Amino acid sequence: MGICESRTVIITGAARGLGRAYALAFASEGANVVVNDIGTSLNGEGRDTSAADGVVAEIIAAGGKAIANYEDITDWDAAKRIVDAAVAAFGDLHVVVNNAGIVRDRMFVSATLEEWDATMHVHLRGHFCLSRHAVDYWRAKQKAGGNPDARIINTSSGAGLQGSIAQAAYSTAKGGIAALTLVQAAELGRYGITANALAPSARTRMTEQAFADKMATADMAFDVMDPANIAPTVVWLGSSDSAEVTGCVFELEGGKIMLEDGWREGPAVDKGAKWEPAEVGAAVDKLLAGRVPPRKVWGTA
Repeated sequence: MGICESRTVIITGAARGLGRAYALAFASEGANVVVNDIGTSLNGEGRDTSAADGVVAEIIAAGGKAIANYEDITDWDAAKRIVDAAVAAFGDLHVVVNNAGIVRDRMFVSATLEEWDATMHVHLRGHFCLSRHAVDYWRAKQKAGGNPDARIINTSSGAGLQGSIAQAAYSTAKGGIAALTLVQAAELGRYGITANALAPSARTRMTEQAFADKMATADMAFDVMDPANIAPTVVWLGSSDSAEVTGCVFELEGGKIMLEDGWREGPAVDKGAKWEPAEVGAAVDKLLAGRVPPRKVWGTA
């Protein structure tokens, strides 16, 4: 009996890469899986339902339970239909894994408004719409006397945590998702809902394009970049076993699970009076000398 036996999970962007790995892993642990994917290209263009259908076929062939769903997570009404489809098919909903995303890589000086808006739309609005409808369902369940034992699992990124050259929009969106997770965890615990985020490093359409050298590990004894390495932690976060864990961001790569330490107060100096502009430089020099060196932005020397 798996650790997610009879739990129902919606996974967005579940037809390929990490999402597919999550779907297969959840199903192997007994979960009912809603494979949501509209089948777009890496930059968010086009539609193809066959990829989601293929993942569902894999799960069913292995003895699992799954349905395909092709609704657009950025559409408010469509996002509710995803939740409704999960409940109609399996009788309940326990987990939302917000995994879908696009990328429009561009140096900031060349970035366009359309690329910026498209990236924010899919990542931030997409995370909001589906989670918001799921929370409505879980709150109603609790008010009716039930125990939601629910999970929101968001997807941030190393780019969102430390920045990445040529990915200003993507980094900004992923940083916003990390902050959203903290707020969700603080607000939703009273309803039996936890919220955590992932910053996964694995081989996907997105990372093969941006970090080709790092992703080329398939011939190694242990394929560090195999998306399947990320799935066990995601499945555990979706299980009842993780009920006490919320408001965390986990950076995952290969066999490594790392808990992000987050923003916290660093060195400080207090004059106890108003500063003169000419005095500030020396104070800042002192603060910089006493800080923990920050992680470098991805792509810098």
